[in-house]
Amino acid sequence: MNGYFVTGTDTGVGKTVAAAWLMLALDGEYWKPVQAGLAGESDTDAVRRMTGLAPDRFHEPAYNLSAALSPNEAAKRDGAAIEVKKIRLPAHRRPLIVEGAGGVLVPLNSGDTMADLIAALGLPAVLVARTTLGTINHTLLSLEALRRRRIAVAGVVLNGPPDRANREAICSYGNVPVIGELPPFENLGRGALAAITPLLPLAAAS
Repeated sequence: MNGYFVTGTDTGVGKTVAAAWLMLALDGEYWKPVQAGLAGESDTDAVRRMTGLAPDRFHEPAYNLSAALSPNEAAKRDGAAIEVKKIRLPAHRRPLIVEGAGGVLVPLNSGDTMADLIAALGLPAVLVARTTLGTINHTLLSLEALRRRRIAVAGVVLNGPPDRANREAICSYGNVPVIGELPPFENLGRGALAAITPLLPLAAAS
């Protein structure tokens, strides 16, 4: 198994926490190809902190952009241009967990979105969604966008207070398994994340 591309229904939906969880569940490596926002802790640093894994499990971004904005705008302000065809998977020995920026259709440049990058890299997607009101619509639209590009969807990770009705609706209308449920954490770290058991065998899900 090569790995997964962790994307989301929105920004701030919990992709980084889900990526850290998958890192521990799969004993994997981590890569964020496009990092937008360099002030404070980066997503790579956050995953390293949450997992406690060695620095050699983490790969440098293809693009480090200064502003915490959509990648196309952040690149424009840095005088850069994101070229999807130049972004290649780094060499890795373990399952590679790739984390996107923003949601599925966030723009990378004048013509490409995050979904185009996912398709180019060829990894199955794990879609992170909130559990709260509105998540059904956002999740189904994101699944539709992925599938229209023939991107395999390994499953959905729900992040937030459990909501059985929303979970069942996503599974039913989205025809997709929920492979993990991440509740609110009081102390977010390796122990708490490692205690969350995947709902499906992750290796088989790809």
